[in-house]
Amino acid sequence: MRRPALYSSSRPARPAASPQDAPASPAATPDQPGASAAVAPAGTRRRRFALSPTSPAMMWAAIVLLAIALAGSLALRPMQRKLTQEDINAAVMKTMETQVMPSEYARAYENVRPAVVRVMSYIKKSRLKETEQKLAKPGAKPKSLGPHDTDVTGEGDEVENGVGTGVVIIDKGVILTNLHVVQGADRIKIVFYDGLEAEATVTGVQAENDLAVLQASKIPDDMIAATMRSTNDLAPGDKVLAVGFPFGIGPSASGGVVSGLGRVFRSPEGKQEMKNLIQFDAAANPGNSGGPLVTMDGEVVGIVTAILNPTSARTFLGIGFAVPIENAASAAGLPPF
Repeated sequence: MRRPALYSSSRPARPAASPQDAPASPAATPDQPGASAAVAPAGTRRRRFALSPTSPAMMWAAIVLLAIALAGSLALRPMQRKLTQEDINAAVMKTMETQVMPSEYARAYENVRPAVVRVMSYIKKSRLKETEQKLAKPGAKPKSLGPHDTDVTGEGDEVENGVGTGVVIIDKGVILTNLHVVQGADRIKIVFYDGLEAEATVTGVQAENDLAVLQASKIPDDMIAATMRSTNDLAPGDKVLAVGFPFGIGPSASGGVVSGLGRVFRSPEGKQEMKNLIQFDAAANPGNSGGPLVTMDGEVVGIVTAILNPTSARTFLGIGFAVPIENAASAAGLPPF
């Protein structure tokens, strides 16, 4: 005897199908047992096609959402305003009001300072005594080139005979100075801006312009030569700076203006006349000789060589002279501008 089929308690029991009705019809209705069998596979297929977090479709959907979010944030960001000339001017004025700016003289000094050197000449004591005896006259006395008269101190048999200034014009240690600073010296010593001391030799002379060219035996590793500038556009009233070692003190800087061009100067002894000089009023004294006369850009336009003082004091009265750099450069064999 056939037992009736068992069903879940969630559905009401139905009478068993007859043997003739056992094959399920494709068009069976949902109320028929065959319909229940057909629904189960359909549910399984729906679970099979459900999206998983690692499926490509989910990844692409996330990318699209992120792109939309990024575009929205960029659209909401405020546009940067374009700077105007008024904005720039206001910023510059604000900086000038709140920051202490160096003067143009200070900037010129900083530009030329690494190229300025102290020049010291030494002479043997024995030869100095012989020179003094030859020059000795009633009431006459040899004039010192530096801040002192005859110095009986020195290294060994040497005495310091003159103190002046020089300027490096070629970074291999080529230096311009005045001839009267080193003339007749038995030994010349150079002190560079970083304190390095070196011996120097005279390699060139231009006596008509009181110029001498020196070559240092050694130089600093970071040697910087001065920049030279033509005097063609130099005019009276232009600001200039004289840098040197007046009376051995320095380096010292003094500012002034160009007072005139094409001047003629005759030495107090009347032995030499120099022409085409730059007249300036920046303070210069013994020891400034051979130093650079520079523009506000820190460019060398002349070599300080003389001061005009009708008295025997040999100090500055407001008139100084410099050899134009064109003449000075030619003494070192450099081509003209």
